[in-house]
Amino acid sequence: MTRFLSCWSARELVVIGVFAAASKVATLLVALAGGGMNPVSLMGKNLIFTTLLVVMLCKVRRPGTLLLFTVINIIVSMLLLGASVTLLPAMFVAALAAEAAMWPGRASSGVGNALIGAAVFDVVSKVLSLGVSWLFMRENPAMMVMAVPFVLTGYIGSVGGLFSGARAVRELRHAGIIHQ
Repeated sequence: MTRFLSCWSARELVVIGVFAAASKVATLLVALAGGGMNPVSLMGKNLIFTTLLVVMLCKVRRPGTLLLFTVINIIVSMLLLGASVTLLPAMFVAALAAEAAMWPGRASSGVGNALIGAAVFDVVSKVLSLGVSWLFMRENPAMMVMAVPFVLTGYIGSVGGLFSGARAVRELRHAGIIHQ
């Protein structure tokens, strides 16, 4: 474990922690300000999360960044928000799949690799969370009819977050905040 963490600078670890906390707080505020889980707040919540994820992946370009971000996000969700532990394996698998998808393009300095990672993470995590939901609701599969539209509505926000994330990275590079 110390070998894994030794390749990270303190600045990178702080950036990952700040982005994990900022994404959790921002998505919670959007959900509360939107009046609950209506379609607009669901899309806005996913848009902000994916935008921050793309920016973080462009700011910290080390292997394992998304996995560490996911671990911090899950810990915060479980401790502070009471999230279910059942989504833990789905999020880990999604982070590992996204890390594998980003592996060939690690050396590139463009935003494309971060977009691929965020897109794979969003798709795999949403599909696997639907799979976990189906596993728990298999006595009443008609309940999935209600869950799928919510997940698809959230995914529309995630796709919008890919575009806004690319634009945010371009602006942050112009401002000199993202150097690579």
